[in-house]
Amino acid sequence: QVRLVESGGGSVQAGGSLKLSCVVSEYAYATYCLGWFRQVPGKEREGIAVIVSDGSTRYATAVKGRFTISRDNSRKTVYLQMNALKPEDTAMYFCAAGFTQGSLLNFASYMYRGQGIQVTVSS
Repeated sequence: QVRLVESGGGSVQAGGSLKLSCVVSEYAYATYCLGWFRQVPGKEREGIAVIVSDGSTRYATAVKGRFTISRDNSRKTVYLQMNALKPEDTAMYFCAAGFTQGSLLNFASYMYRGQGIQVTVSS
């Protein structure tokens, strides 16, 4: 069974940085595309960054130029480097793996999801 465990969240002031990590177990079964998503209470889960096995990436407009997704296959880990954080980046962040079909930035397109980790950005 695939498990995803996020870490690296926390509280930071606006303009600061955080780096999220997500360790994926049974990596060989879920490596085509890995993604990061976030959700604010009362809103839909938003796809923010994905990385495909060939290294190509895709970002949501809201984070492009500020966030960087990367993966380390040897560590079975996907990262999200978040710079120039804004209060509107405050959310629960989730990683996902096991892309099936549909849009790469759609959380429902992934079979496996982490439990989420909170990121809070204060002004």
